[in-house]
Amino acid sequence: MTPETQLGPVGQTISAKLRQSLSPAALEVIDESHQHIGHSGARPDGESHFRIRITAEAFRGKSRVEQHRMVNAALAEELRERVHALVIEAWVPAAKP
Repeated sequence: MTPETQLGPVGQTISAKLRQSLSPAALEVIDESHQHIGHSGARPDGESHFRIRITAEAFRGKSRVEQHRMVNAALAEELRERVHALVIEAWVPAAKP
């Protein structure tokens, strides 16, 4: 079972939107909501706090701020309506020799 099959509907939507918009070479979406129970923005049904680990060619030549803006743009609806916190770890694929 892959981590994405363990995600709820919000996490699955995040994964699908990032795959569609950025065509990542690698993507990991981690629901960390259980670590924030009782904190501001936590929802009783979870799926409010996520960590994204993404490697995409689309990030090449972009600053870290630009990379994060690209992810935030792809997930604008989720960030506006459902997701309280998003940690983004973004990389560019290693150059091939």
